[in-house]
Amino acid sequence: MSNSRPTHTSSSRDCPVVDGIRQIQRIAVRNAEVGGIEINRALPTRERRTVGAWCFLDHAGPSVFSGSSQGMDVGPHPHIGLQTFTWMIEGEVLHRDSLGSEQVIRPGQVNLMTAGQGIAHTEQSTGEQRRLHAAQLWIALPAEHANMAPRFDHYPDLPCWQRDGVRHTLLVGEFEKYRSPVFTLSPLIAIDLEWLADGYLQLPLREDFEIGFLPLIGAFEVNDEKFSPDEFAYLGRNLNRIELHARKGSRALLIGGLPLNEEILIWWNFVGHNKQEITQAQRDWEQGNTRFPEVSGYYGQRMTAPRLPWSDV
Repeated sequence: MSNSRPTHTSSSRDCPVVDGIRQIQRIAVRNAEVGGIEINRALPTRERRTVGAWCFLDHAGPSVFSGSSQGMDVGPHPHIGLQTFTWMIEGEVLHRDSLGSEQVIRPGQVNLMTAGQGIAHTEQSTGEQRRLHAAQLWIALPAEHANMAPRFDHYPDLPCWQRDGVRHTLLVGEFEKYRSPVFTLSPLIAIDLEWLADGYLQLPLREDFEIGFLPLIGAFEVNDEKFSPDEFAYLGRNLNRIELHARKGSRALLIGGLPLNEEILIWWNFVGHNKQEITQAQRDWEQGNTRFPEVSGYYGQRMTAPRLPWSDV
């Protein structure tokens, strides 16, 4: 999945308090299409660029493929300076990359691709299912790791437990006695929450983390404010808990992390720390440089990068 608007990180991490009540930043998600699938994009937006090192959040589906549609088909495209994190809820997607990785991701699993200095990949729906429901996020790599060697990791088993009628799946980080095996280079958390019955849930939080909350299915009360799947809730820092009400069948994603204390620039599929890094990566992709080898097994067209928006190149 990709982003085609240049964005910088935001330095505003604290939500205001009005009449003794802490406010929640309410952000409308943007609708877009990626690889033939409609998605809702919660990050980045003008109002909020990052939550911790999370710098991108797409919610795909739930979608049902109709007629002759083969589902998602995202052709070869490059990445630098980030990790792509894919959480599968329904359906199957085949990942291929320029390292030679070939991995089907199924419900309850995570694919993590660390781009580092450069990688190319593809994503295609596969299997017999005619449905797709997933979330894909990007994690900005700290400057000291931005040029690391690329790698790919698949996680078929994640910590999962039930409490107060809610199934918790810890996707990233640590929570109470649980720890996710997912490899990251920044302090982060991500939890998938699925309501098995109508009810109330209270989650403890690290006060030094900034927190975001995205409804995936159903309506929620988040600290007594109502939110739907077309809205992203940014709660900022200095919270020691979050209170959630939802009906049976509702589902949501909670993300958070230590504030990103580095300025980053996001353009198309690249995350960099300055324009020069991104300009060079785009030139390498356009010129077929060995920085981005071919993706074996995929026979469609490579993606064409949009024109760089700055005038000095």
